[in-house]
Amino acid sequence: MFLGSCLVLGALVFSPAEAKAAHACAAGLVESHTPRDAGTPGGRRAAYYLLDAVSSTGADAVLDRFEAETPRGRKTMVNVESAFVVSDEAEWIILLSHYDTKPGVDCPGADDGASTSGLLVSLAGLLYRNRPTACNVLLAWVDGEECMESYGENDGLWGSRHLAAKMKARGAKVRAVLCLDMLGGKDLVVSVPKNGHAGLRRAVARVARHLGKSDRVRSARDTLIDDHVPFLEAGYRAVDLIGMSSARPLPYWHTPHDTVDKLSEESLLFAGELVTTLLGGLAR
Repeated sequence: MFLGSCLVLGALVFSPAEAKAAHACAAGLVESHTPRDAGTPGGRRAAYYLLDAVSSTGADAVLDRFEAETPRGRKTMVNVESAFVVSDEAEWIILLSHYDTKPGVDCPGADDGASTSGLLVSLAGLLYRNRPTACNVLLAWVDGEECMESYGENDGLWGSRHLAAKMKARGAKVRAVLCLDMLGGKDLVVSVPKNGHAGLRRAVARVARHLGKSDRVRSARDTLIDDHVPFLEAGYRAVDLIGMSSARPLPYWHTPHDTVDKLSEESLLFAGELVTTLLGGLAR
């Protein structure tokens, strides 16, 4: 089912070198661009950092600026996109990571935002070297996942809402959306919230079994507000892969302690293996 019939790739192997590069990219984002709250100069500089990081892999990348209504007025936000296009008619697989930090909170966001942003940069390099031949792939670093006050129609998830609406307006055929969040912390256990597409949730579980890592991927009882939600609301098949849940909270989340020392190359390696195996079509 799903990915196996859609994406045809060469040898897509997420190696320790890719994990090391992902860690370095995440560390650079934190050390040079904190805070990077949505709609701020720091956030825009972070977008350019990611644009340059993706471009350095050889892959093409673009900025998508948009205006967002927020509880603190109208803000200009920026998504970063890297597309690997087979044809206009081909279906899309979309992978998302937010890169912004929590507004009004002293939080570097090393795991929450930076870890998966670095992971997607490494994946951009892999896809540049092993281009899809049957399905389009879009990597998106989305702005404004974090709410300013409380999640609602005009608070939080701005970048993913913008992207979902854009794909819908284009009439794009979207095969699957994978939202990646907080996948770099030490001793990573991936949670798959229940408000995701059932077929994709099963696909993630099958990949974990294939990798012999079922103990590190858990179907959660939680429903979670994350960047997959706007795609579900748009009628797309989407799933969230996140490194925490109510059963396994992370004490550094949204605190000053979400720092680079919390990140693990081993966790990024596992997360990369999980995602690339999904993309490789082993989940059928």
